[in-house]
Amino acid sequence: MNKNGELYNKIPILRAEKKWSQKDLANQVGVTRQTIASIEANRYNPSLILAYEIAFAFEKEIYEVFEYKFTN
Repeated sequence: MNKNGELYNKIPILRAEKKWSQKDLANQVGVTRQTIASIEANRYNPSLILAYEIAFAFEKEIYEVFEYKFTN
């Protein structure tokens, strides 16, 4: 299967709503601040488990945090 899309996220918006730094979120989900920065910048796609942990930290469903958009 060819890559036909990209994974986008709303992490910066959700962090701002909670007044969390990247480090705050990283500590909650057990990764480094650099990992959160890379996910936010779409340079790194999180594992499914990490994506769920991030969504859980925000008390959101995974689809409210992450969205896969097809690019054809």
